[in-house]
Amino acid sequence: MKILVIGGTGLVGKGVSKKLESMGNEVIVGAPSSGINVLTGEGLAKALMGTEIVIDLSNSQSPDDQIALDFFRTAAEHLIRAEKLAAIKHHLVLSIVGTDRAQHIGYLQAKKYQEDAVIESGIPYTIIRSTQFHEHVSTIIAVQGEGRNVHVSTIDYQPIALQDVVDYVVMFALEQPKNKIVEIAGPDRGLMNNFVENYLKVKGEDKVVVANEDDKYMFHSMPKSGLVPAGDFYPGKIRFDDWTRKSS
Repeated sequence: MKILVIGGTGLVGKGVSKKLESMGNEVIVGAPSSGINVLTGEGLAKALMGTEIVIDLSNSQSPDDQIALDFFRTAAEHLIRAEKLAAIKHHLVLSIVGTDRAQHIGYLQAKKYQEDAVIESGIPYTIIRSTQFHEHVSTIIAVQGEGRNVHVSTIDYQPIALQDVVDYVVMFALEQPKNKIVEIAGPDRGLMNNFVENYLKVKGEDKVVVANEDDKYMFHSMPKSGLVPAGDFYPGKIRFDDWTRKSS
């Protein structure tokens, strides 16, 4: 099966492309470096010839509100137009849990635009909303750290391992289109400050978690449960503590 992976050189895209190829699929890596650019439309028509599935893992180079919105709007227009001409059978998008509940954040407004464009396109689709990755914990520490102290909210948190995300993207892509939004999340749910504190203990880092009630993720205010699934979800297999120990 021929599959186009937009963003195939990214964090998730590399894993998805490798796994699909190992299963015997023909994978086209969609990236400017391979001559495929969703912002200009360059290379899309050729890449979609004979392609049945498109996996969109693209991302804006900046989380800035307007830059992100311009990126996802332009990319969606070029991709959907080309897919309709190529009669694509399945368009899969990777999005973010909480996108619809935190529309005060410009980046999530942009992701919602991307979701809606696919839903309204008439192309068979699956949208996967994922929680934050286990791998993001180091970014939390870097961004929210101040000397030895790491200021972390008691907001609800349910991270998922990158490998589980890769596995779910591949699984859903090869299945029949769901024509709806599905959510994936890690097997462990708790407070963000506790996840960060456990990570630091295992790593043996000389830092102290200072919990607060700000309900923030990075710089953004969020609903208390805005980062976790509100209903049914597909659980990952890799527990956070197990991942932390193996990544030591």
